[in-house]
Amino acid sequence: MARQLDEQIVGRFPVGKRLRVLDVGMGQGTQALRLARAGHQVTGLEQDATMIAAARESLAGEPEGIRERMRIIEGDGRDTGVHFLPGSFDVVLCHGVLMYVEEPDPLLAGLARMLAPGGLLSLLVRNGDALALRPGLSGDWAGALAAFDTVSYRNRLGLDVRADRLKDLTATLAGIGAPLHAWYGVRVFTDTAADGAEVPEDVETLLAVEERAGRTDPYRGVAALLHLCGVRG
Repeated sequence: MARQLDEQIVGRFPVGKRLRVLDVGMGQGTQALRLARAGHQVTGLEQDATMIAAARESLAGEPEGIRERMRIIEGDGRDTGVHFLPGSFDVVLCHGVLMYVEEPDPLLAGLARMLAPGGLLSLLVRNGDALALRPGLSGDWAGALAAFDTVSYRNRLGLDVRADRLKDLTATLAGIGAPLHAWYGVRVFTDTAADGAEVPEDVETLLAVEERAGRTDPYRGVAALLHLCGVRG
């Protein structure tokens, strides 16, 4: 997914421009730190204290220049208006967050307001159109049958969460002034891999296959996750 995000950034902004990036629900800061290393000014917003501690520990091991380009704020993604002025960022990331939000529209509208004109909104969501695939491929026929008519599911952490459908998010993004520009599938073939599975020797080939499938119909439509990129008008 990092390659997809980089592709969109390169396609939208002048080469070498230092972008203002907001990572909402940054987790351990992996993506935020990667972008800070690339020269961008990154703000990570996270409410989980354990994740914040991990992100701060990772950041502490970086050179001073990178540490100066990244700041970490404790807070909820639904309160971006409390922390930042509208139009403060060129890129806003919200990866792996919407599934934990019962009503995502207010959150998304707030994120769109954070974007400067021409800014990029990057979302990573659970694919509500493919929820039957994982139980179906594992032989859980009852679970697969039930998954066709819902956007609710239980994730690998045992939490009851929700998925999003491409059609619905496309309409939402248009309504908040950041219409869909591109979308990709993520984890097309690897979603059923066991947690803690060993990395295969031909991992580069595996990644190449996933990358190709994630941008190719019909494969991307059945991916476990969707990566959507909206652009602020």
